[in-house]
Amino acid sequence: MRAVILVGGFGTRLRPLTLSTPKQMLPVNGFTMLERVVAHLGAHGVTEAVLALGYLPEIFREAYPDDTIAGVRLHYAVEPEPLDTGGAICFAARSIGIDDTFIALNGDVITDLNIAGLVRQHRSFGGEGTVHLTPVDDPSRFGVVQIDDDGRVLAFIEKPPAHEAPSNWINAGTYVFEPSVIERVPPGERVSIERTVFPAMVADRTLYAVQEAGYWVDAGTPESYLKVALDLVNGVRSAEQAVASDATVAFDAQVTESIVGAGAIIEPGAVIERSILHPGVRIGEGARVVDSIVGTRARIGARARLTDLTVVGQSVEVGANSTHAGRKLPG
Repeated sequence: MRAVILVGGFGTRLRPLTLSTPKQMLPVNGFTMLERVVAHLGAHGVTEAVLALGYLPEIFREAYPDDTIAGVRLHYAVEPEPLDTGGAICFAARSIGIDDTFIALNGDVITDLNIAGLVRQHRSFGGEGTVHLTPVDDPSRFGVVQIDDDGRVLAFIEKPPAHEAPSNWINAGTYVFEPSVIERVPPGERVSIERTVFPAMVADRTLYAVQEAGYWVDAGTPESYLKVALDLVNGVRSAEQAVASDATVAFDAQVTESIVGAGAIIEPGAVIERSILHPGVRIGEGARVVDSIVGTRARIGARARLTDLTVVGQSVEVGANSTHAGRKLPG
């Protein structure tokens, strides 16, 4: 089984963390987001994955010189220009000659979806494509999907107003496709899978969907990225080690429900709560970091206060005694 992973976006919602790093390459407790996604695919039988690249493609190539993650062989398809979701999927699929059933997915979605099970259900439907659906509290940010009793998609409504949404089951960003889907997108054209390809498949009665309500997070915002990382150490998904073995934490510093990356230093009296410190961060004496994210090699001055989803970019220096609530540094 082969997969196409969409990783070409600019990650604007996660800036400044993504100013020099694609969001799928951000660390999620010792591994990149991409490594988490690919390892999950590999556990469900995927042997090859092609990355549909656009923004900073060299970062991906340099990170994996042997072109493998968790035993899954990697290929790279760099778009000559932005092709939107449908164009990117089909460009990448053509680049490695996909001619059989394949998986396509967003590279910033962290899920425990039974992908092998989704493939089996797709084959039982006998259609062109199958979409994973997940329930959400507010469907207005997503594509809402209506299905009949047989799982066939009746309507695909992209980002409806909350009061008009026919259900709360949304497109969760993982698909199983037959190669005929590739032929629906002319080579080199900018085409949305959600707004163009799916409605055409609905009209042809060849699109199906599976409702599964397991763990699922779109990690494309600071709030959801923080959640996805902390869920790995707070017992929601697992209880991984939260403080890197080579991090230095002063004896009287307090670290609560937080991730401390490799080589980080937390000086005396500092308090870290429900936050992520990327590798190489230094937290000054008496500083306080709460519900925030500090990028790689950033420096937080003594007695500085970061709260309310403040996001500090890579190598940024935050001045001593300063206070920042809900800010992006640099802004």
